[in-house]
Amino acid sequence: MHDTGISSRAGSSEWATSQNRAFGTGRSAVSGRMEQYTITRLGHQGDGIAEGPVFAPLTLPGEVVTGTLDGTRLTDIRIITPSDQRVAAPCRHYKSCGGCQVQHGSDAFVADWKVDIVRHALAAQGIEASLRPVLTSAPKTRRRASLSVRRTKKGAMAGFHARASDVIVQIPDCQLLHPDLLAAIPVAERLAVIGGSRKGELSVLATLSTVGLDLAVTGGKPLDGQLRIDLSAEVEASKLARLSWDDEVVGQREPPAQHFGRAAVVPPPGAFLQATPDGEAALLGAIREIVAGANHIADLFAGCGTFALPLAERAEVHAVEGDKDMIAALDLGWRRAVGLKKVTHEGRDLFRRPLMPDELRKMDAVVIDPPRAGAEAQVRELAASTVPVIAFVSCNPVTFARDAKILVDAGYSLSWVQVVDQFRWSSHIELVARFSLT
Repeated sequence: MHDTGISSRAGSSEWATSQNRAFGTGRSAVSGRMEQYTITRLGHQGDGIAEGPVFAPLTLPGEVVTGTLDGTRLTDIRIITPSDQRVAAPCRHYKSCGGCQVQHGSDAFVADWKVDIVRHALAAQGIEASLRPVLTSAPKTRRRASLSVRRTKKGAMAGFHARASDVIVQIPDCQLLHPDLLAAIPVAERLAVIGGSRKGELSVLATLSTVGLDLAVTGGKPLDGQLRIDLSAEVEASKLARLSWDDEVVGQREPPAQHFGRAAVVPPPGAFLQATPDGEAALLGAIREIVAGANHIADLFAGCGTFALPLAERAEVHAVEGDKDMIAALDLGWRRAVGLKKVTHEGRDLFRRPLMPDELRKMDAVVIDPPRAGAEAQVRELAASTVPVIAFVSCNPVTFARDAKILVDAGYSLSWVQVVDQFRWSSHIELVARFSLT
């Protein structure tokens, strides 16, 4: 759930976790020597992997490549025998930018790869399930991104980090971001000139709202009187919906609302939002299918109401979220909406105080959408409950499989898994799974 947008520091590759790992039984390689390798598989982070292991970015299974070994990472890569699944990357920034990992693979290959990652994660826990075909968001539909911005001698530059680097790559023709979101790039650069340091880097989380750009900035200079004046002037000049600086709102022309079903919600600065409208609709559609007919639903890790508020069109919902600002935004959105059933809420840390079985006994269904770490404590209480059906949303197949095993061992049946690819061309995976008591 809680991936806030494209990571501008996308250079962390799978090879980095193995720098101190000894080579296996395969042919050894000597750092600095040009060698030939056959890529056997694609890792979870999108790097091709050859025997060793040797990690080769921008390669595909079955390809024969040459390159120079740097630790366990291959550099100066040349493709000797390309895969029949290799395609021309649609974005001219792809080779240098670290925002995407698999534009060089066909859509069919990437879809199958992501489904296989989920399948293998479940198999590692001894679980089999029906996996539905991937639902993939279209290009140029990302409504949220985290831009890295640095002051320069001549001004500033904003974009994403280069692959495995802190160097910022400018992305004026990005094929992932919505065109209206690209308008945040020059604004982010002006903000760095106004309030950035030459020694540091700004992070600008840019989100499209119904009334314009909503920007949340971290890493800038401390707020003082003059900086507040200058930032407020930029809000007006750029017609921003809202600008926050280290979580403090310094300017707002209009409330930056998001629509969740019939409700309009104004999230707090930097709050979680699904990456694309199509991705959100795909997740919600699967959830609605799972909880169909339920009259009382608990939405755990509810955020600002992405799922709770649309579900309230047909059922009473109890929303639980650890961030009190987000739950307050959800409540206000519900109170101002028309035609929704009752939505109750509570601010509660579900890692430390999960809902207990007796608190869940009146629920016909539960929706749970935890962060990447999963929700082991809460899942154990769900496993001990008698909730008839659970809609489990996850952004991490490994922790999802771990939590799924807890439910399966307790008597729940995993009916199916819907994989959703709203982080197109990246290694990121979303899914919704249906669990029911057998």
